[in-house]
Amino acid sequence: MGFTPPFTGIHAIAFALFDAQERLDRAAMRRQTQICLGLGVHGIAALGLATEVSKLSLAERLTVMEWVAEDVAGKAPLAFTIFGGSVAEQVEQVRAAEAARADWVILQPPMVGAFGAAEYIRFFGRIAEATTLPVAIQNAPAYMGRGLSAGDIAELVRQHPNICLIKGEGPATEIRQLLEVTEGRLPVMNGRGGLELADNLRAGCVGFILAPDTIDWALRVHERFLAGDEAGAEEAYRAVLPAIVFIMQSIESLICYGKRIFGARAGLTIHDRGPALRPSTFGLDLVAKYAETLGPYRDRLTS
Repeated sequence: MGFTPPFTGIHAIAFALFDAQERLDRAAMRRQTQICLGLGVHGIAALGLATEVSKLSLAERLTVMEWVAEDVAGKAPLAFTIFGGSVAEQVEQVRAAEAARADWVILQPPMVGAFGAAEYIRFFGRIAEATTLPVAIQNAPAYMGRGLSAGDIAELVRQHPNICLIKGEGPATEIRQLLEVTEGRLPVMNGRGGLELADNLRAGCVGFILAPDTIDWALRVHERFLAGDEAGAEEAYRAVLPAIVFIMQSIESLICYGKRIFGARAGLTIHDRGPALRPSTFGLDLVAKYAETLGPYRDRLTS
C-alpha cells in the first residue's frame, strides 16, 4: 500500500463488464483500467453500485479485486467497496482487500432490512475496528434506501478515527451541510455521475468517484477549478452536462446507457447481466449521439 489519505481528485469506479454469456470479461476489465489510468485519474475503485456488485457472487467480487489490483499495479490509489449483509461477510471482503493491497475501503450499508442510525453506526464501527486500512462510508440514501444524517456521521467518526472519508451521493447543499456539521474534519467525495460537479467543489468536496463514461470531462472540470479558472470549469461542465443528465436518471440507467457510452468511446461491446434495464432503440440513438459528442478517450500517457 503506497498511498495514504486524504484521497482527493477524480477517481474511477469500474463498471462490471461481461461477455455474451454474462461472464465477467477479463480483457474488457483490463482495458477499462488501462483507459482510466491513461486519462490520469487520481485513483481507481471497484465493486460499487456501478460495478453491479449485488449481481456478483462472492467469488466474482474477489476475482474483481484480484484483476483490478493486478492492472492498477500500484500506479494509483486503489479502493474497493465492501458489500455484504452481515459484519462477517463484510470483514471477509475487507481481508481480501487487504490481501489485494488496497489503499482504502468503502463500506456500504447492508442491503437487508431498514434500521435506525444507531444500528448502522454499530455495524460500520465493528468493521472499521477489524482493519487498519483507512475507511470511507458510502452514504447514498437516495440510491440505496438507507443512510445516515450529518450528525450520525459525525458521531461515527468520533468513535472510529480510521473512518476518514465519506463517499456521498447527494446534492451540493447536503454535502455542504455535512462539511459544516463535521467542521471540515471529514473529507467528502461525491458521486452522482458528476451532477453539480463545479458546485460540489465550491461546497468543499475534495473530489469525486465516478464511472468512466464521462470521467475525462470531470478531470477537465476539476483541473480548471483547481487552477482558479472557474469560468473554464463551468464551460467544460456545461459541455458534458446533457450527457450526465441522460445517464443519471437512475442507477439502472447508468448501468444500461452510461456503460454503453463508455463502450462506444472505448471500442468495447457491452453485454448485460440480467436482470437489467434493456436499451431502447431511441436510447441507443442517444448513446451514439453522446458518444460522438464526447469523443474517444485520449491517453495522456501517449498523446
